[in-house]
Amino acid sequence: MDIKSTVKLNNGVEMPLLGFGVFRTKDGKETEDAVSWALEAGYIHIDTAKIYGNEKSVGAAIKNASIPREKIFVTTKLWNEDMRQHRQMAAFEESLKIMGLDYVDLYMIHWPVNFVESWKVMEEIYKSGRAKAIGISNFQPHHMDTLMKEAKVTPAVNQFECHPYLSQQPLVDYCKKLGIACEAYSPIGGQGSDLLSNAAVVKLAQKYSKTPAQVVLRWHLQRGIIAIPKSIKKERVVSNCQLYDFELSAADMDILFGLNINKRIGSDPDNFNF
Repeated sequence: MDIKSTVKLNNGVEMPLLGFGVFRTKDGKETEDAVSWALEAGYIHIDTAKIYGNEKSVGAAIKNASIPREKIFVTTKLWNEDMRQHRQMAAFEESLKIMGLDYVDLYMIHWPVNFVESWKVMEEIYKSGRAKAIGISNFQPHHMDTLMKEAKVTPAVNQFECHPYLSQQPLVDYCKKLGIACEAYSPIGGQGSDLLSNAAVVKLAQKYSKTPAQVVLRWHLQRGIIAIPKSIKKERVVSNCQLYDFELSAADMDILFGLNINKRIGSDPDNFNF
């Protein structure tokens, strides 16, 4: 396993197991710098969304990188209000234009809003080749059950909150059964979480001579779950991808699984108001 290791999606597309996220990263220099540092450090997978308001800066950093576009896996997402207003195709085209890209590697429904109608448009986008894969985000099993009654294309990825306090194993197992890859956002706990100062995590970090974040990210990778850490500090951007010179033992994986308390940092996909 290395920074270019991939998961083969159900349509054959190879998606890098480690990505770089830009949630809450300010448009402009902050996002451009963060994405540029990530690409320089070896990340080849960048995750953004329309609602983050920084697609333009992500596109600029990709354009200015010394890496060919086809070597970078780019994800963006369809926002809730665009689905409610039935402007899914227009929203997708706006995202492409803002980023200055001809296509994205993965386009996702951001939250389960008007998703059966929206998925039909997603399938059109996929068939056009302007999204190499299409996926979902924040979907629970019952959302997927509803979607699959109508879908002609099975989602390639489900992205959801996941970390040792919210290990999501039942959801992971459910996605696996359907052939849907799992992707973790807030993989190291998210804003306001004390996960990285948890005594068990700190002890494992000391054992492996790694940072708590590196230990937790390695846990995701060893589960086969795509992870998208984020930072606007260069040293952390670099540190968060230095995950390939150690391996957690089965017993230490279990210690991290044992921290699960089904605690969300973000919104509940069954109870949100945006």
